[in-house]
Amino acid sequence: MTAFIDAEFGEITVQKRRGGKGVRIKVATNGRLVATAPLYTPVIFIKQVVHASREELRSLLERSGQSDLYAHGQSVGKHHTLAIVPTTMVKKPSTKVQRDTLLVYLPPDAAVDSNEVQQMIRDTVVTILRREAKHYLPERLKQLALAHNFGYERIRLSHAAGRWGSCSSNGTISLNIALMKLPNELIDYVILHELCHTRQMNHSPLFWKEVERYDLHYRVHKRQVKRYTPSV
Repeated sequence: MTAFIDAEFGEITVQKRRGGKGVRIKVATNGRLVATAPLYTPVIFIKQVVHASREELRSLLERSGQSDLYAHGQSVGKHHTLAIVPTTMVKKPSTKVQRDTLLVYLPPDAAVDSNEVQQMIRDTVVTILRREAKHYLPERLKQLALAHNFGYERIRLSHAAGRWGSCSSNGTISLNIALMKLPNELIDYVILHELCHTRQMNHSPLFWKEVERYDLHYRVHKRQVKRYTPSV
């Protein structure tokens, strides 16, 4: 696996696969672009594909929710706040988590809205959300399962772009660390939604009737959760 730096999109990872057909570019769960290509594709050709696809890639990033910029004063998860710190004491941008604050140190020649700085912030945000998720989600899942007599095999924390959670046929419940961006009642809605899939592996009327047994306001919660994006 290799990578190269694009002036607009920052670091782009290249994954070469035997038997692949053509160059495909997608947004990974960490917000970075990933290009997959046949095994012997020259990197210079992949760069040309990126250059020729800029409008399409901008739209792709927009649709994935990665276009929102991190800004001073923004909440990060349940317990942290983002603070932009302009300074002449550093030569390049850096981040530091100090108690409940995510500090972003910016030298005079750096801009907070640049791709490099935004990706650096995003990487640290993922670390914060993962730590919070490990502390909160397994215990909350256990509490709701016990309260409503659900059974499940195990929990897996993920960062799957496009979904808040999932339930496999063997009873493994996957929960997105980005849930830590949501109000607690919406976290509960997502968890109950996945627990109900242990009984109904579909979205049939029977499934939604099951959800309503444990969340009387699930219709409201279902609409509200759509206002958020599971990407970071």
